[in-house]
Amino acid sequence: MALHPKETIHDIAFKGDIYTLKLKFEQDNKLLTQKDDNDRTLIHWAALGGHEELVKLLSDLGTPIDSKDDIGSTPLILASSAGKEQVVHTLLALGAQVNSQNHEGHSALQYAASKGWLNIVRVLLSSHADVNIADKRGATPLHRAASVGNTDVLKELLACGNQIVVDCKDAYGNTPLHLCCQDDRVEEAGLLVQHGARLTTKNREEKTPLDYAAPSLARQLQNWAEQ
Repeated sequence: MALHPKETIHDIAFKGDIYTLKLKFEQDNKLLTQKDDNDRTLIHWAALGGHEELVKLLSDLGTPIDSKDDIGSTPLILASSAGKEQVVHTLLALGAQVNSQNHEGHSALQYAASKGWLNIVRVLLSSHADVNIADKRGATPLHRAASVGNTDVLKELLACGNQIVVDCKDAYGNTPLHLCCQDDRVEEAGLLVQHGARLTTKNREEKTPLDYAAPSLARQLQNWAEQ
């Protein structure tokens, strides 16, 4: 099967066309590790496309599963960000590094928490993902889930109990509760307080979460904190 004139080997991997790829490999096995302009190999694109069978084939043929693109993202990070649950399962079963981080410090768990991919969050946590992993701005998965209102993910992270640092601070000194109060996220703020988040923690501007909360939310948070 001939490639479209503008279709690259990486396009074929993104589509998951195993048959065409196998033919190409027979002609030139160096294609297995050939990189595109973003330093992505075929397994990056297979992961992004959600093709677990192709990911496994590429791994079986010797493609490194933890190779990094030009911003340091591995196939697992890309699959987790794109919501490709079965590929995440496959990569972890093949031994992918669950806590790998890209150049900005973003991990698979951080992306899954930010995007709201609950099942992927569960899979990563069960594979010993670091629930407190922080990026270069100090943001953890809890910051990510809280700041965008991914309530189910927030509950899953908080279920880690003593493992999770509820009042972790980012580079600005903000805790996840600060972020919830800034955006008036009532349910998420309540969950954090009920799991021990402190109302008195100050950020770099000497502001507490209550300083950002609307009056009604501030009253509710104080009630929860006293229970």
